[in-house]
Amino acid sequence: MISEFNRNKIIDVALLDKTTLVVHGILDDSIYSLELDFKVNLSDLVCFEIEGRWLRYTTPECPQALNFLTQAEGFCLALGIEEKIHKAVGRTSCRHFANLLIECAYAVRETAKLIRYQEAQVHNPKLSWQEFLLGENSDPGSNFSQELPEDSEAASVAVSVSIPAAGEPSKRLPSPASGKSDAFIIDMHLHTAPASPCASDSVEAMIAEAQRIGLHGICLTDHNYLWSAAEIQSLCKKFTFPIFRANEIVTEQGDMLVYGFYEDVQGIIKLSELKKRVQAAGGFIVAAHPFRGFLTFGADDIGLTPEKARSREMFQLVDGVETLNGKVTATENGLAREVAEGLKLPAIGGSDAHDSSSVGLYATAFTQPINNEVELLAALKTGDYQPVKFR
Repeated sequence: MISEFNRNKIIDVALLDKTTLVVHGILDDSIYSLELDFKVNLSDLVCFEIEGRWLRYTTPECPQALNFLTQAEGFCLALGIEEKIHKAVGRTSCRHFANLLIECAYAVRETAKLIRYQEAQVHNPKLSWQEFLLGENSDPGSNFSQELPEDSEAASVAVSVSIPAAGEPSKRLPSPASGKSDAFIIDMHLHTAPASPCASDSVEAMIAEAQRIGLHGICLTDHNYLWSAAEIQSLCKKFTFPIFRANEIVTEQGDMLVYGFYEDVQGIIKLSELKKRVQAAGGFIVAAHPFRGFLTFGADDIGLTPEKARSREMFQLVDGVETLNGKVTATENGLAREVAEGLKLPAIGGSDAHDSSSVGLYATAFTQPINNEVELLAALKTGDYQPVKFR
């Protein structure tokens, strides 16, 4: 019997390219757990390539709902789409998928608004968010330019604040290919297709690029996907290259990179529970991009300071912090670095690459060679490493 009911929804919206958004939604409660992935045209907010997955359901009929999700393809996710989603998805497919798609639609509109703000700032750098909103009279699904700034970042709508920059990232160490550095450099955070639905390049393509640019190794951190030891051994042998496995696990307090922990966790888990399991296994938890999405408002609007950020419960439960991440801004990386330094938590760097062009953007420099996952875990626990900009 269920004595307590909890429901969590997490929506992530990112730029796949200058014309396309990629959306990943999760609904996880005490009874059901499901995921939704699709793409959206930036020009008109029309969605396509919708895919759903059940992680937990109650009846044999539930999986059949996946066959009807395609009825929502071609929908424009502008304001007012809710009733149409309820009719097309909620009645013929599943009301849980309908509710999740509606949440995703809202996130898409907010992301569109954020990108339009970034566009406006190109022409008027002093434009504040409040001034932009005052002039924002059109629906987020209309008058949307396809021309995006070259440095537009992936936009997560889970949180919306902006933190003052905290200095420049760590200076790049000499490339290991140059022979001028004794550091052993590993990209500690990257994703591959199809293990991560949001990734676009295969594990083979990611490994080939890592070798080409001179990395010493990579760590596969696919979303809620655990590579087997046999698969990793086969890849290492095929490419004669160090490859390590980890996992990016979704918690109610954000994404966590987990090393030395080989339990296949699906859906959303409480960070406190994850901590217990990882600690029992002797693993290591790193808070991934802990301030991703802190872009939209000024820090003064919510009174957020590095001191207040350090008081977040998350940082009492993790073993380290990712302070250089290739999918967030320098401002967000800067705040993560300040928090890690203030709490004396070790810091790592990772590209968070979803395609081969981003592999090695940021990485972690270890002082000793790492030959296997046992050595990687031991090295992480020493704290004797630093995040670096690699390419």
